[in-house]
Amino acid sequence: MEQKIVILTGAGVSAESGLNTYRDKGGIWEKYDLMELATPEAFAANPTKVHEFYNLRRGIVAEVQPNAAHRALANLQSDYTGEVFLVTQNVDNLHEKAGSDPVYHMHGELAKVRCSLCHTVIDTLDDIDTSTKCGQCGHIGGMRPHVVWFGEMPFYLEKIEEKLQQCDLFISIGTSGTVYPAAGFVRAAKMSGAKTVELNMEPSEGQHLFDQGLYGPATEVVPTFVDKILKGEI
Repeated sequence: MEQKIVILTGAGVSAESGLNTYRDKGGIWEKYDLMELATPEAFAANPTKVHEFYNLRRGIVAEVQPNAAHRALANLQSDYTGEVFLVTQNVDNLHEKAGSDPVYHMHGELAKVRCSLCHTVIDTLDDIDTSTKCGQCGHIGGMRPHVVWFGEMPFYLEKIEEKLQQCDLFISIGTSGTVYPAAGFVRAAKMSGAKTVELNMEPSEGQHLFDQGLYGPATEVVPTFVDKILKGEI
């Protein structure tokens, strides 16, 4: 019988594509003050500075390419006959570039912006600023990054909870296991009777909640584990 699989990915899956992780040594939040860049209050106080930061990140994401871990997960979605629900904490579009579809970005997407006035979401990798006009409502000054800032509610939580309650296998890939609500997904999956697996560079803080752990670079451990799933060994 085919399993229902839920996969959670974090910054570690994109690190080997050249994107900095957030909480590791040398990560993004060591270099920048998140309270000045990633809160609604920061945006209200200095939208120009916030736009500059996200324009920079958007430009970087436009140039990087998916790695073997992204491609392995895309192959799993396309080749596995059971259900594969892919949710990511990442705001990059590397899963999509690799061919994954659908991808549920619980923290939003750098490749999208939205109008805070009419709530229209637009696909773009272009720079935006306080003079950018919304193509839907025509207002100026309402555009913002389509990302979830600290203090805002992540996307798709209701759907994620539903899938965690139904899954047979939960796989956490490249995440520190410290940021909620995502850090609680493994516990929810275990309570539903799912097998839980961690694929990470090193054990996370929630290692004890996983039935199995494989540790090493994502480009090595993820393709290996996906291959076992597709061969019916897991």
